[in-house]
Amino acid sequence: MAASELYTKRARVWIPDAEEVWKSAELNKDYKNGDASLQLMLEDGTNIEHKLDPKTKNLPYLRNPDILVGENDLTALSYLHEPAVLHNLKVRFMDSKLIYTYCGIVLVAINPYETLGIYGSDIINAYSGQNMGDMDPHIFAVAEEAYKQMARDERNQSIIVSGESGAGKTVSAKYAMRYFATVSGSTSEANVEQKVLASNPIMEAIGNAKTTRNDNSSRFGKYIEIGFDTRYRIIGANMRTYLLEKSRVVFQADEERNYHIFYQLCASSHLPEFKMLKLSSANDFLYTRQGRSPVIDGVDDTKELSSTRKAFTLLGINESNQMGLFQVLAAILHLGNVEIKDRDSDSSIIPPNNGHLTAFCDLVGVTYQDMSQWLCHRKLKTATETYIKTLPRLQATNARDALSKHIYAKLFNWIVEHVNKALITNFKQHSFIGVLDIYGFETFEINSFEQFCINYANEKLQQQFNMHVFKLEQEEYMKEQIPWTLIDFYDNQPCINLIEAKMGILDLLDEECKMPKGSDDSWAQKLYNTHLKTCSLFEKPRMSNRAFIIQHFADKVEYQCEGFLEKNKDTVNEEQINVLKASKFPLLVELFHDGEKAISPTGQVPGTGGRTRLSIKPEKGREKSSKEHKKTVGCQFRNSLQMLMETLNATTPHYVRCIKPNDFKLAFSFDPKRAVQQLRACGVLETIRISAAGFPSRWTYQEFFSRYRVLMKQKDVLPDRRLTCRNVLEHLVQDQDKYQFGKTKIFFRAGQVAYLEKLRAEKLRAACIRIQKTIRCWLARKKYLRKRSAAITIQRFTRGHQARRLAKFMRRTQAATTIQKYQRMCVEKKRYRQKQAAALVMQTILRAYMARQKYRALLRESKVVIIQKRVRGWLARCWYKRCLVSLVYLQCCFRRMKARRELKKLKIEARSVEHFKKLNKGMENKIMQLQRKLDEQNKENRLVNERLAGLENTYTTESERMRGELSRLRGAEEDAKNKGHQVTSLLEELEKLRKELSSTQKEKKTIEDWAQNYRSEMEKMVSELKDQNGSLKKEKDDLNRLIQEQSQQMTEKMARAILEETQQLKTDLNEERSRYQNLLTEHLRLEEKYDDLKEEMVSSNVPKAGHRRRDSTHSSNGSEYTYNSEYAELEDGSRAAEDVTRGMDTSLTLKLQKRLTELEQEKQSLRNELENKEDQFQRARARDDVEFKKARGAELEYESLKRQELESENKKLRHDLKEIRQSLVGNAATGAGAPGSPAYKVVLEQLNASCEELEVRKEEVLILRSQLVSQKEAMHHKETMTEPSVYVEDVSKLKDAGELKQAYVGLKDTNRLLEHQLQTQRRGYDSEVESLRGELQNVKEENNRQQQLLAQNLQLPPEARIEASLQHEITRLTNENLDLMEQLEKQDRTIRKLKKQLKVYSKRIGEMGAGQTEGQTSPGQMVDEPIHPVNIPRREKDFQGMLEYNKEDELKLVKNLILELKPRGVAVNLIPGLPAYILFMCLRHADYVNDDQKVRTLLTSTINSIKKILKKRGDDFETVSFWLSNTCRFLHCLKQYSGDEAFMKHNSPRQNEHCLSNFDLAEYRQVISDLAIQIYQQLIKCMENILQPMIVSGMLEHETIQGVSGVKPTGLRKRTSSIADEGTYTLDSILRQLSAFHSTMCQHGTDPELIKQVVKQQFYIIGAVTLNNLLLRKDMCSWSKGMQIRYNVSQLEEWLRDKGLMTFGAKETLEPLIQAAQLLQVKKKTDEDADAICSMCLGLTTAQIVKVLNLYTPVNEFEERVSVSFIRTIQTRLRDRCESPQLLMDTKMIYPVTFPFSPSSLALETIQIPSSLNLAFLTRV
Repeated sequence: MAASELYTKRARVWIPDAEEVWKSAELNKDYKNGDASLQLMLEDGTNIEHKLDPKTKNLPYLRNPDILVGENDLTALSYLHEPAVLHNLKVRFMDSKLIYTYCGIVLVAINPYETLGIYGSDIINAYSGQNMGDMDPHIFAVAEEAYKQMARDERNQSIIVSGESGAGKTVSAKYAMRYFATVSGSTSEANVEQKVLASNPIMEAIGNAKTTRNDNSSRFGKYIEIGFDTRYRIIGANMRTYLLEKSRVVFQADEERNYHIFYQLCASSHLPEFKMLKLSSANDFLYTRQGRSPVIDGVDDTKELSSTRKAFTLLGINESNQMGLFQVLAAILHLGNVEIKDRDSDSSIIPPNNGHLTAFCDLVGVTYQDMSQWLCHRKLKTATETYIKTLPRLQATNARDALSKHIYAKLFNWIVEHVNKALITNFKQHSFIGVLDIYGFETFEINSFEQFCINYANEKLQQQFNMHVFKLEQEEYMKEQIPWTLIDFYDNQPCINLIEAKMGILDLLDEECKMPKGSDDSWAQKLYNTHLKTCSLFEKPRMSNRAFIIQHFADKVEYQCEGFLEKNKDTVNEEQINVLKASKFPLLVELFHDGEKAISPTGQVPGTGGRTRLSIKPEKGREKSSKEHKKTVGCQFRNSLQMLMETLNATTPHYVRCIKPNDFKLAFSFDPKRAVQQLRACGVLETIRISAAGFPSRWTYQEFFSRYRVLMKQKDVLPDRRLTCRNVLEHLVQDQDKYQFGKTKIFFRAGQVAYLEKLRAEKLRAACIRIQKTIRCWLARKKYLRKRSAAITIQRFTRGHQARRLAKFMRRTQAATTIQKYQRMCVEKKRYRQKQAAALVMQTILRAYMARQKYRALLRESKVVIIQKRVRGWLARCWYKRCLVSLVYLQCCFRRMKARRELKKLKIEARSVEHFKKLNKGMENKIMQLQRKLDEQNKENRLVNERLAGLENTYTTESERMRGELSRLRGAEEDAKNKGHQVTSLLEELEKLRKELSSTQKEKKTIEDWAQNYRSEMEKMVSELKDQNGSLKKEKDDLNRLIQEQSQQMTEKMARAILEETQQLKTDLNEERSRYQNLLTEHLRLEEKYDDLKEEMVSSNVPKAGHRRRDSTHSSNGSEYTYNSEYAELEDGSRAAEDVTRGMDTSLTLKLQKRLTELEQEKQSLRNELENKEDQFQRARARDDVEFKKARGAELEYESLKRQELESENKKLRHDLKEIRQSLVGNAATGAGAPGSPAYKVVLEQLNASCEELEVRKEEVLILRSQLVSQKEAMHHKETMTEPSVYVEDVSKLKDAGELKQAYVGLKDTNRLLEHQLQTQRRGYDSEVESLRGELQNVKEENNRQQQLLAQNLQLPPEARIEASLQHEITRLTNENLDLMEQLEKQDRTIRKLKKQLKVYSKRIGEMGAGQTEGQTSPGQMVDEPIHPVNIPRREKDFQGMLEYNKEDELKLVKNLILELKPRGVAVNLIPGLPAYILFMCLRHADYVNDDQKVRTLLTSTINSIKKILKKRGDDFETVSFWLSNTCRFLHCLKQYSGDEAFMKHNSPRQNEHCLSNFDLAEYRQVISDLAIQIYQQLIKCMENILQPMIVSGMLEHETIQGVSGVKPTGLRKRTSSIADEGTYTLDSILRQLSAFHSTMCQHGTDPELIKQVVKQQFYIIGAVTLNNLLLRKDMCSWSKGMQIRYNVSQLEEWLRDKGLMTFGAKETLEPLIQAAQLLQVKKKTDEDADAICSMCLGLTTAQIVKVLNLYTPVNEFEERVSVSFIRTIQTRLRDRCESPQLLMDTKMIYPVTFPFSPSSLALETIQIPSSLNLAFLTRV
């Protein structure tokens, strides 16, 4: 692309800047080839001239379009260069508060220096199973990618975390391990994932320290391998460490600290167990006070030590070893405080009795003399002799520090070794994921040996990184089959050779260390001589001969040679080591026992960087050890680094680069200089450069077509998208090298996407201009037409106005003339009337004066009369009221006395036995009639009282009126008399008045004036009074309105408070339900875990007992269930129970049993609490609805209902007892004449028959009676040999009489039999009369006792009286019920005894009958008529809705009906809930025969079998839905036929007859209800697993409205999806799946209320998952995506409307998602917009609103980003909200489920069992 096409006016570029590194500017004019400078305008409006380099003529970097700024992946930028990367990171970090960004395969993490809520378990669940490019960048996304690639490719993975100190490496590695521990879990109870996480606080305590850059800086590198088994669950871990910074033990710079563990011990020195360590404050020890910063703000070292000790315990390091470790650490601190003084210039000495040295020796178990000797001396050995040499003070101090460092290094290795032992398990490792937390590239003012090793390691890692990036680019090009050329990238192999090759820096350093007089200066000279002229990467500083410069990949670094040799040797005095080896402290001896183990706790050389191997062996074996001892630190580090690179090369690496935004640890503060420095050092810019050298921008053909469809004409659009894109690109971009066509994507060079975006923006801008032009033309013409119409209208109205004014003038002239005429007439009339009025006024004044005088006298008299009248009337009324009150009180007392007598009489009568027997049945009706009659009488009394009061008021009013009239008439009469006397005086006064008339006329004018003034004043006063009256009325109205408003507000407030309280109670109830159901889930999980452990024990201990071989990775959910093997396991399990019990871990079993017991107790407590909550809710509603006046009535009503209930139960029991007595008496009377005859057997069979066979049995009794005579005649000779035999012989002799003889004998036998029956009945009646007399006596005694109790109760207050009477009545009825139950038991025993006797008798009869047939015929028997058996005709009885089965068929029943039943066939072909009906019918028969054992085993087998089938097929939605429906139906059947009246009110009479009669299965109902809850939760999980893959694709990614959202360019992460494409889900897929769920549940007969709850849960999952993904995906937060979401939600609402499910809360679960979509579409600029957002988004939390606003991304240039100030305004206005700070919704939340009772109208006797169920062994009863 030509520069003149890109560098045009208004194009934006980046120019270098000293402060901000890069600054944005805009071209003021087009650039032309050959121009030496550019005319630019900065963002602040300053115009500058930017001169170009005359040699290179390189133009400044172009800036990316605004829509590409803030991208998740830096490789998605069109222009890939340093300023673009820096600006994108800054915008994301500062404006959007996003700390993670992808850069190809690298995750760039910027340390926010602030705790962010983006690492919770909800975030982990959101990223689990997601593709890496689908979610916003996160450390969890990298961890998930590594985990999935390990499982998919079966290749080991590694995550390489690097960065400067303080950049957040350790935290990132910690979060990655937490992710693996959360998503994978461990394979055993060892909780390996917890141990892996527990290793972090230990390693931080012993390996981390505070530096100037970081409060928790890792001072060592570590590589943790997390092992997984074949099912990819954590089984163990292994840790390797690198290059521990031992020098920090003895020295710290200012504002730095030693390792944390030392300060933790000093802070905990006051604890009793640490007294022996003799520690004190950290400021008292040299090794901890040098940095002068012993405390870290916000960190409690005492608590940190407690966490460290807990971690030690979890990892198996016992308390004694922990105290040993702390002893060694305390000894190091004391050793640092040992003061060494000069004895002379060449020797030193330790003062005797040094306290710290004594403490050191006591702690490590060595002698004081030996230790003080070898701290100031050393042994020198030659070939022949050994010398002991004194050390000067400086060397002795260095030797002391070297010993401290060496002890700490040994201790560090020992801890790492034991941590690895705790993390290793016996399971075979299938694969692993390694997490490398290693130091980044470092450069300081003074760089020494540590920085050299760190930068050497980073060179190796950078080389591996470059090769991996190049390999990925090459694989992508080869996969898409596009031609590519070799990409030139920086190869740092020469720098690596300079360091590690033969005669390299490390080789020369080791060689110099072997020289006897080697020094840092001589080593530096060797470096200069060897590499200065041969290697361009090696330089010598100009001003120094003891330093060298290496050109690393990131920067040039100058290293100071001082200290290199000493640090590389890392020597320790061997005699000091010997002293420590001779210690009496076992742990210290273990540390120095084996040099190999102490150096590498993992058994490998790596991990020991910076450690010295010492050989303390006898002389004979010293040669080999001395060689090992001479292995330098550099050599060890090189070998360990080589092994690390081999490990990394054998894995798939994932890179995390941590960036430190500033050096002052300020939250969300970005320093561009420091950021660019780190970006260059960590290889991010190298990745950008490699990507920019190839084809960094990549689009699929569909994405390109959707984005740049506006650049195509209609004729260019072809059915083949690939051919269309090819034609358009060839037309738009002339240079063929700028793009390539792959198999699925189009590849662009850097800058081409920006150019296409520019063309697209210009095309859209031109289209916008045309639209604006057309609209403006239309608006202008519309405005012109509106003005023209307005002008015509104005003219019309003006002319009309002028005509109306002319007519008005003419009318006014005529009116003026008329007015003048009438005005003159009025003046004359007024003058006349004034004269007349003056005369009248004079007369009026005189008469008025006289009248007033008279009026005042009359008024005084009248007032006196009124006062007297009122006083007398008040006195009369007071007397009347007192009399009335007294009379009423007397009446009340008298009536109360009569009522008490009547009540006592009624109670005595009610408790009498005869009345109780007669009126017991109608007692309730009589009480209700009396109550109704009492209410009517009260009502009549109130009406009479009201009428009487009205009459009294009327009488009083009428009396007052009559008295007033009478006084008025009397006054009038007196006035008339007085006027008669006054006539004479008036005549005299008339004369006087005539005389005064003349004087009055003179005063006429004065009076007129006075009258006029008086009139005006009166008028004014009247007007003022009217005004005052109006204002008072207005105030009155305002006060009335205010009172009404206040009353209305109070009413609304009370209603609102009641509503809120009700809502709160409902919420609490739902929370309790949810908690209870969660406990059920936990209980089920523990049961399944217990079963799995039991199966494992069975399989391990009894491998041949019915064991079936299974693959280790076999999923039980996908396997077919085999019944025979299951029951074989049950049988074998019963035989091997003892072996299994002995083989199980006792502690684990006890732990599980204890946990199960706790869960059961908590479950019971929750159940009780739930009942209490429900009771509270009911009481609250009753308290609000019922007034206090009805409280006593409610108690009496409750007492009455309770008494009626107990009496009805008592009556029922009496009725049953009476029926049994009558049946026994009847049976005894029938068979008494023939003891042992078959009649007894028939009678007792009738006793066990049902009520419906009663009529049949009566007919059988009649038949038996008819045949009894002949049977008696046949048996007579064998039973009686007395007088009857003589009669028979006499009659038999008279055979001539024939029939007469037989009739005579039969008549005699009949008479005898009837007499016997009569006597038996008389005896029975006598006994019954006696029993009734006894009962009557008991009733009399009870009556007396009741009267005594009544007398006692009358003395109690009303409340206690009610309670006492109620309690007594309940006790009495309960005792009666118990007595009746005892009698029933006695009768049952009697019946069973009679049954046994009848069986014996029937057997004897059979034997006698056989003997009679074989023997001779008796004389009295007719030979021609043999004895025939009794044939009783029986009617076919009706089916009772029961199924009978044998005990041994129970397993077959469960197998055929539950375990092997196919839900699909049952749902389609049979009635819904058929298995539940069949099971209940079998249960009914077991209840009918009163078989307790059969009931229990059937219910237990049913519950266990349902659990088994759900465990095997728990992932099959049809199976789970089928058994949820049948379990609920079985539960409803248990309720419907329980006999409880609350459940029986919807039954038919026939169904009520089928109720259970012998057992109360309420406890089993609760168990089955819990099972239904578990099945419901399993159904939700199964449904969630099916919907989960569809939701994001269908609700967010798929474009339901085509063409609305334009696709933005994507980066490399979108190409590296973790799974292959399996087809795209759409919204239609979700709707079809929802319809399938709904139809399946409807086919299975699921209750409609339960279906509503399931659909509500489905919609909650859809809304929560969609919103969570929206909050974690920046590319989805745009205006067009908001429109797509709202359309998708409308489709879901339409589905609800079609299914009739709109009114139960499913739509409300989508409200947060709807509000988020609205938030994406509303304006986001002004304060009014902020108010609208705050009022609209009530379903979203503040964190969610701010997150959406931060993520909002324009799709094209016409949209604007949300400003930071607007987001802050939103945060300010939402500050007062009280809500959870959680960002994501809980997708695992399940609403508490309820199972409303739904009775079935299906009659049990009509159910037919199909033959396909193989239940032929069931018998209908």
